[in-house]
Amino acid sequence: MQAGEHSDLGDRIDAMAELVTAQCDLDAILTMAAPAPRAPMPPSSLRPPGQRIAVARDDAFAFFYPHLARWWRDAGAESTFFSPLADEAPADHCDSCWLPGGYPELHAGRLAGNGRFLAGLRHFAETRPVHGECGGYMVLGRSLEDADGVLHPMAGLLPVDASFARRKLSLGYRRAILRRDTSFADAGRTMFGHEYHHATIVGEGGGEAFADIADAAGAPLGAAGHRRGLVSGSFFHLIA
Repeated sequence: MQAGEHSDLGDRIDAMAELVTAQCDLDAILTMAAPAPRAPMPPSSLRPPGQRIAVARDDAFAFFYPHLARWWRDAGAESTFFSPLADEAPADHCDSCWLPGGYPELHAGRLAGNGRFLAGLRHFAETRPVHGECGGYMVLGRSLEDADGVLHPMAGLLPVDASFARRKLSLGYRRAILRRDTSFADAGRTMFGHEYHHATIVGEGGGEAFADIADAAGAPLGAAGHRRGLVSGSFFHLIA
């Protein structure tokens, strides 16, 4: 559950503010903090995946990092948002599509029934790159099993079947080295990010691995993700 999903978020923040005000010496804290300069965010060496990027954004695709959008914008790219839950397809004037992580396992039935979204995504992927992170990766696969064991067909663009019924927590920072060029980085490029998911891949076949990954200590974790044609995806969330 993310902060924005709390209907009483404002009340919670007000309550915390009152507690901090009563228990902390705010003047002393501000005095100590004042000399600390605000560090500028360094530019990214990763290129935008396209000039015009269609980004899925709704309750099923909620894990999109603002700094990625800023890097893309600073590099001259523009993002156009669409909602798969509202049965919207990536805009045809875009030249790449990005499916962030989120909670597709909680909305699998609705996504499976949104024919315009799935048909539009498949059509888009015929000529333009599509990348999925975590939840987006599962939606790009063949099927997604929800917590009740119900199987839902997904886009079928990557040869994977995911399950939320058979859970295993994967959590930690990751280093990923791309096996082949992508729309946003070249083969051999080291990228840093993380994994945080309970879903597992229960079936796969065909396609190629997306990257080789290691944990925060540098221990190899093997191949990660898949790619087929212009489509790629993995459980790896890109940070830098």
